[in-house]
Parts: sequence; structure tokens; C-alpha cells
Amino acid sequence: MLISFFEEFPTAENLAKLELVKWKTKVYIAAPGLAMFRKVQQEVEARKNILETIYWPVLKKKEGYWISPFSRRKALHRVFSELKKQVVPVMLDLELPTTQHPSLFCTEFLHFSANKKMILDFINSYYGEVYLAEYYPLDLKGRKKLEWAGLHYQNPKVNVVKMFYHSLHDFSDDFLRENWERGRQELGKKYIPALGTIARGIQGDEPILSLEQLKQDLILAREQKMKEVIIFRLGGLTKEYARLLARFAD
Repeated sequence: MLISFFEEFPTAENLAKLELVKWKTKVYIAAPGLAMFRKVQQEVEARKNILETIYWPVLKKKEGYWISPFSRRKALHRVFSELKKQVVPVMLDLELPTTQHPSLFCTEFLHFSANKKMILDFINSYYGEVYLAEYYPLDLKGRKKLEWAGLHYQNPKVNVVKMFYHSLHDFSDDFLRENWERGRQELGKKYIPALGTIARGIQGDEPILSLEQLKQDLILAREQKMKEVIIFRLGGLTKEYARLLARFAD
């Protein structure tokens, strides 16, 4: 099983945690633009065990931070226009600006349909590899709501990353088994669970996942024959977490 990492804050301190990673891995790197991503990419890919780095574009907080139809329209246009000039693997983090700039629900309401179409058009036309990070799945009705809200897009070429952060939600083992089996059957290796959190993110108050719970999540992921799991995030890696992850990494 491929054990990969998100890094939302690619500082020298956080990237130094790659010293603890002894297996082949991928890193999803957050950056406000391609220039910064390229700079970090060069540093990260100098390491022999890095299979790939994926660009994770983030907006300014006042623009919505994450990608959604409620993000500021000019910011979406900036990100997508830049990407069309250079083909790199990209991950769109599809989340609402609820905690970052909720006033966008009002100011971008009139642009909702046009913004949603802009995101869809980018996904359908982009030549590079596309990953979509999404809220964990609900029932069928709930997933339809996500699609209506522009937080889920149907396209056979995309990789779907589902955020199963056990430190934030009280998932049962049966819930994970059911969803991961369904995801694997529907999307195969393009279905990727994300686990965590082992470090705080932009919210600043995310609880930290215990070693024991991470172990149980990894056991279930291997049981369900997941090809890849992504850990949020690299900066929280310790020797203890690294030893555990190495036991499950191919």
C-alpha cells in the first residue's frame, strides 16, 4: 500500500520530516501559485524515494481558501488559467469557505452557477492528472447534494480523495469498510482515502489522531486492498508514526 502525505504548510521544518520516510511516497503540496509549488517540488523531488509531487492550489482566506463555487471568481480564474499553461498533477481541495470567509456565500451567490461550470470545465479539459479531495461520503441523497453544491464531479479520469479524518469524526469500522469497499469497486485505484489528522491544519484546532487509531485505520485500508492512503499531514510525522506507517508501506 502506498503511504503518501499532504503538506498544507511546506516550510523547511515540515519538509524536514521527510527524513523519517524510508519508503517510496508521494507528497501533495499546498501552494498559492505554481511558482512556489515548483520551488518546493524541486527540493522535495531531490530525494530518491519521492515518486511524485502533486500541486494543491490554495487561495487567500478572503478568496475562500479552498476550491468551490463559492470561492471568489477571480481567484478561480487565476488558478485555472495558470494551470492551463503548465501541465502538472493537481489536487483540487473541494470544500466550502464556511470557516475561512463565510461572507462569500453572499457575495459569490450570483456567480455560483458560473463558478461551478468553470470548475467542471477545468476538470474535463485539463491534460494533467487531476485529484479531487472531497468530504467523506454520505448516503446517496447526501452525495447528490455534494454534486449539486459543486463539491463532487463525475469524470472517469479523476482520482477521488475522500477525507476520513478519524480524529474529527467517530467513524465505526463497519462504516469505513462499507465505504471503502464501495469506493474501490466503483473507482478502483482512483479511490484514495485520506487519514488523520496527525497535525493541525488551517483551522488550527484539529485534534490529533492516536497511534492506535491510525493503526486500526491502516489495518482496515489494507484489508480493503486500498492502493494508496494519504496522511494529513507530513509536518506531524514523528518517529513513532513513521515506524507504524513503514509497517504498512510497500
